[in-house]
Amino acid sequence: MPFDARRRALQAVLAITALALAVRLVGLGVRIFHWDEGRVAYWILRYHESGQFAYRPIVHGPFLFIVNDWVFSIPVLGASDFSARLIVAVVGGLLPLSAWLLRDHLRDAELVALAVVLAINPLLVYYSRFMRNDVLVGAFAFVALAMFVRALDRGDARLVYPAAAAMGLAFTTKENAVVYVLCYLGAGALLIDHRLFRAARSDRSVRQLVLRDWRTALAYRLQAWGGSVRRGIGLTAVHTVGALVAFFAVVTFFYAPRPELWTALAAPSRLPGVVEAATVGSWESFYSLWVAGSHQNHDYLPFLYDYLETLLYGAPFVLLFALVGFVADGYGDDGYRDIVAFATYWGAVSIVGYPIATDIRAPWAAVHAVIPLAVPAAVGIAAAARRVRETVRARAGDDPDTNGLLTPAAWTRPAALAALVLCAAAVGTVGANAAYANSASDAEAGEVIQWAQPENDLKDTLELVRGVVRANEGTDVLFVGTHTPGNPSDVRFYVANESTLQQPRPGGPSWHTRLPLPWYLERYDAEVTSTAPDASLPADPPPVVVAAGWDEDRVARELSGYERHRHDFRLWSDEIVVFVDESALERAREQGYV
Repeated sequence: MPFDARRRALQAVLAITALALAVRLVGLGVRIFHWDEGRVAYWILRYHESGQFAYRPIVHGPFLFIVNDWVFSIPVLGASDFSARLIVAVVGGLLPLSAWLLRDHLRDAELVALAVVLAINPLLVYYSRFMRNDVLVGAFAFVALAMFVRALDRGDARLVYPAAAAMGLAFTTKENAVVYVLCYLGAGALLIDHRLFRAARSDRSVRQLVLRDWRTALAYRLQAWGGSVRRGIGLTAVHTVGALVAFFAVVTFFYAPRPELWTALAAPSRLPGVVEAATVGSWESFYSLWVAGSHQNHDYLPFLYDYLETLLYGAPFVLLFALVGFVADGYGDDGYRDIVAFATYWGAVSIVGYPIATDIRAPWAAVHAVIPLAVPAAVGIAAAARRVRETVRARAGDDPDTNGLLTPAAWTRPAALAALVLCAAAVGTVGANAAYANSASDAEAGEVIQWAQPENDLKDTLELVRGVVRANEGTDVLFVGTHTPGNPSDVRFYVANESTLQQPRPGGPSWHTRLPLPWYLERYDAEVTSTAPDASLPADPPPVVVAAGWDEDRVARELSGYERHRHDFRLWSDEIVVFVDESALERAREQGYV
């Protein structure tokens, strides 16, 4: 590979990565928090305030808790929508750079195409600007695999350690890192089957392939690794143990309960108990909820339908070019490449498997198929680009008046096709993310945006609430408890004992119906209370009253001098009304808080 061409490819990947970071960071705090963001962020705030943390599988891994606790401690950032999403945006923005790790397996154009897909795919962009673990686990697992492949390519054992650490980080973000390992094993088994099948159809026997060819290749690699086969085996064992130590060191650090971890570091005799809690204890908690529990008890086909709908809406060109790339690579003149087939199988299994593994129908699960399918998609894009280039050159060569030069006329049809493909991909990216700051008002974006997303105008009302809370003394916010119409057993907004919100397991199911508001109210240091369903409001209500949309008229009759702010609280058919005392709002304005 010419050095200049390889250097230009690296420069292109770096430029694309810089663009990916910019796309993810600009306006990162504009959108109001999603229900799930608000839930996890509230508990991160509690950990940030108390220093107490224990793994709870219902909110997935501890990575965001630990890292965002550090981020919130940075004075210029503090706790905000921007800072809470920052680490996800940075990891998602840097993901295109991982394409460079596969440079021994992909051509320059394919490397650049892979970086482009990872940079601009609508699903990856949107959920890189979202405080969830899906982009994190996908990025860390992809980097771990690419690092491991690079270590094998170069015979460089040093790369095994960052690969193991990256896989450890994947396990600290979300429990479905286990699924990634299973996908790797399954895809690897299929590659072995490829080799055995081809051997069976050739003059070589399977026995010859396994006992002679593979053994010879393994002996050669071990000898190159250590100078001799015996020394190579020894070094392989040492580095395998070292990689496992790196993996478990990362996992233990993140999963260890706080402040017990810091106590154990000061008193080493307590360290074994902390390590056991971080490893065995965390595994038992994970198994009891996500494996032995009831969260995966659902019909498969509706989940599969939603998953495919999300992919068709948010990643149609990834699917199309992944198919093109798989066929072009597997059935081309040069024969298939392991990394392309491996990534294709990994992505295909993710499409089939995640509707089983996930507990809710959520578009973010499609991220786990997009990341592996980006590899064959990049191969497909590069193959299409080559075909365009060959067509242009053929048109120029067939025209005796051009002397082989590439004239504008020769470019017309191929360039139009390329422009159409690029524009369609760009429209998908822009369309999916134009709704970022107005998610609840774009019903057509429901295939990409999970339903528990409030209308962004609610954020403007919350700024008024912030000002009122700062100017007020005493109770600041009242939630009006209610029942969902037609379902008297479903209680919303009411928490019998608001002091339970100080604990790691706040409030019960009805508290969750307030989300994402608790994240904001906690940051405002608001004093919150609530009324039981169907109860009257207190004679002297707080300056801010929050009610469900169906209770608006009833609550309005009990309030005087309050202005109303009605907002979509979810993507479909769920509204809340925020009543703000006009006199309290005027005082806040006079004091400069609004």
